[in-house]
Amino acid sequence: MPLIHECVVTTLSPVGRPHIAPLGLIEDGPHWIIAPFRPSATLFNLSQTPKATASFTDDARVFAGLVVGHRTFPLTDIENWPAPRLSCALAHAELEVVRVEEDEIRPRFICRVKHTEAHRPFLGMNRARAAVLEAAILATRLGRLPREKIESEIAYLRIAIDKTAGEAEREAWDMVMEKIAEHLSRETA
Repeated sequence: MPLIHECVVTTLSPVGRPHIAPLGLIEDGPHWIIAPFRPSATLFNLSQTPKATASFTDDARVFAGLVVGHRTFPLTDIENWPAPRLSCALAHAELEVVRVEEDEIRPRFICRVKHTEAHRPFLGMNRARAAVLEAAILATRLGRLPREKIESEIAYLRIAIDKTAGEAEREAWDMVMEKIAEHLSRETA
């Protein structure tokens, strides 16, 4: 199983408008792979402008916000690189597409890491942040999972929230739980 880096990827539209999306980048030796689903803005943008920025953040509210549809997070320009990074990023990586492996569902954009840079210190792991990330990923798969699976995953993840969450993690958790609750209420209606 490959190592996957959960991050926020910034791509650029053909007119240079940034688009951010939460993605798991696949580390494959010296390359990182971006594999967006068809159709998506990330896929279209990479096919037009083959450069991206991966922003690494420990702010769970960013992942939760993106999953529930918030797309306006502050961005910071990068010197000599077209795609900006998240302003709250702990670090970023500048990625240049070197080849594309076509696929009907998820083409793979094989990228060379041009440069990485740290911006703030990483102060260690936190179970609540990891739980929010897992819940956010779960929220992107609601239409493909049975109710029992969703409820059991949430029950397990809630343990980490109850034991280790700070204010930011609770805010992020509540965003994702609202989305999941809305889905489950529609399912029973």
